[in-house]
Amino acid sequence: MRELDTDRMYLSGVGPKRAELLKRELGINTLSDLIHLYPFRYIDRSGIQTVASVSGTNASIQIKGTVKSRTLYGPQSSIVPTDTEKIHFNAAKRLSVIVKDETGEMEMVFFKGIKWNWERLQPGRVFIFFGRPQEFNGRFNIVHPEVDVPQEGNMGQGVMTGVYPSTEKLRNSGITGKMMCRLQSAALSLCLPEITETLPQYVMNDNGLCPLPYAIKNIHFPTDGYALQKASYRLKFEELFLLQLSLLKQKFIRSRNENGIPMPKVGQDFNDCYNALPYRLTGAQQRVIKEIRSDLVSGRQMNRLLQGDVGSGKTMVAVLSCLIAIGNGYQTCIMAPTEVLAQQHFANISRYLIPTGVRCALLTGSSTAKERREIHSGLEDGSIGIIVGTHALLEDNVKFLRLGLAVIDEQHRFGVDQRARLWSKGPGVPPHVLVMTATPIPRTLAMTVYGDLDVSVIDEMPPGRKPVKTMQINPSRKVAMFRFIKDQIALGRQVFVVYPLIFESEKMDLENLEKGYEEIVERFPLEDGYKVAIVHGEQTPEQKNFNMDAFAAGRAQILVSTTVIEVGVDVPNASVMVIQSAQRFGLSQLHQLRGRVGRGADESYCILVKDYKVSKESQQRLDLMCSTQDGFEIAEEDMKMRGPGDLEGTQQSGMPISLNIASLSKDGLILNQAREYARKVLAGDPTLESKENAALVSELRKEKYNPKDYSKIS
Repeated sequence: MRELDTDRMYLSGVGPKRAELLKRELGINTLSDLIHLYPFRYIDRSGIQTVASVSGTNASIQIKGTVKSRTLYGPQSSIVPTDTEKIHFNAAKRLSVIVKDETGEMEMVFFKGIKWNWERLQPGRVFIFFGRPQEFNGRFNIVHPEVDVPQEGNMGQGVMTGVYPSTEKLRNSGITGKMMCRLQSAALSLCLPEITETLPQYVMNDNGLCPLPYAIKNIHFPTDGYALQKASYRLKFEELFLLQLSLLKQKFIRSRNENGIPMPKVGQDFNDCYNALPYRLTGAQQRVIKEIRSDLVSGRQMNRLLQGDVGSGKTMVAVLSCLIAIGNGYQTCIMAPTEVLAQQHFANISRYLIPTGVRCALLTGSSTAKERREIHSGLEDGSIGIIVGTHALLEDNVKFLRLGLAVIDEQHRFGVDQRARLWSKGPGVPPHVLVMTATPIPRTLAMTVYGDLDVSVIDEMPPGRKPVKTMQINPSRKVAMFRFIKDQIALGRQVFVVYPLIFESEKMDLENLEKGYEEIVERFPLEDGYKVAIVHGEQTPEQKNFNMDAFAAGRAQILVSTTVIEVGVDVPNASVMVIQSAQRFGLSQLHQLRGRVGRGADESYCILVKDYKVSKESQQRLDLMCSTQDGFEIAEEDMKMRGPGDLEGTQQSGMPISLNIASLSKDGLILNQAREYARKVLAGDPTLESKENAALVSELRKEKYNPKDYSKIS
């Protein structure tokens, strides 16, 4: 058996219990898994600081000092006697060690391993102490420093020390940062001789990549900054290159093998709808329709992602795309994740279709048996041209005569298995697919999550749409806020009040929502003519729809809710969005919520109510919200702050890719280089059949490089 495949349990210092923890906490089963767990940052331990130079700005320091004295403290800081024949270490709660250098003295504090550190840190001996300084009673100390004995020459400390992903459970079991470095060192000494090159030599030469064994060794224990840079670039480039190669190869094979329904005509219905529009389409909308039209006439199946900020006009593009399909004798469906959004789409689309003869229907879980029978009949005989619906469209008894185009809105909210059922409803040939999202996706993430789709972006807002005035306040200004809301309601406007719903504390959040509702009702009493509706996840669908409809129809002036209204609720008369505890929301979520207002002609406002104390990162988010309306700028910043895993609805489903070392938020330049080079490789050998690409084929077989295919609905 290869050393790389050896169970991590057999590594010195691990054993069965720690092995189970490593598997559970970090997914490490073998030595290969361990050496492919890379440091996420490095600490420079090349320098020694003096005690006098320590300040509160130091993230971590390294002191070389002589032990001057040691003291054991018990409860309430009582001193434990140490001049007796037997020291009662069980009575000690803390060990204080005073060390000195030529510039001053400093305290090292230990709450664990007290007996061991007492016996080791004897007065007069010299050690190197490393850790984070903190101020206590006007003096700096280090709690639980790493302690090393100075070595001759380089003092044996290593220039750069890697910091590895960890958890509290791992640290409590003794797998500290220092222990992880030891495990990596032991694993590398066993495995390095077995590491073979994974990339063809021509790829290495073209991109100036160092050999893989060199990269693996120096990513863990870099000899210097230059070696770390070379190792990091090699591993990041390889990861992103192979991922892009996999995606682009899938795209090539699909475009070659999967015939699409040819749709050469535009049709009268398209022209009638287009000519009756009360406004001109934006340049971005016209460009996207041309891109979609080009796909539909190509004879290949369309798999296109349509990105557009809230209110940019995606629905209009979807309707015109559907009318092209209808003009060629095919039916279309538009699938939305919620009943509210489906009903809204149906209302808007029906309005757009008035100048045409196209029949549109709505199918949701609430549709009656009679409505269902009529819809099923209309789909089977082809008289229904556009069907708008929710998951109800996936039911087995929903059959089409000729399904030619499927539009999927906010598609990340649908599971792959659910989408596969829609795929099979085409007339023997798969329907064209248009995926829409109102969540702006950073370009690097789109290239990776949706790497094998063609991407269209509506990056222009319709003329006349006013930006939403955004401001942040703390609770002390709530009274003024309520006065402002009353003024807006007096003008005939409506108001959203949104409370956070965080998974870990749903019960507490529901209590906050209910308290907030009581406060709003108290401030806006029924006897004064105010009506307040409430919507949250604990309600039945009937309750939710009733309250949402009351607000949408104008029967209630205020809607108090959780983030269920984040996507799709369209109430043009709503001019104020109040977001309570705004610091608890992510940037993209705040932007989506803000997009619920400003949909009419009136001046609109978004009020971010923050707690008195907020973290630096939260304040950065709120400041950015107040400074820009650009969803793509916000999405880029959000990814930089939070990483890509929580974006684009992937928090629930996990990222479709797993990156060991590359970062989509930081390595956009390498991603671009890797994608362009992958294109170049596939241009010369589209199916990677040549002998020199055998290594690439072998690597692409790994599960990591076969992400969920977000481009298909299968």
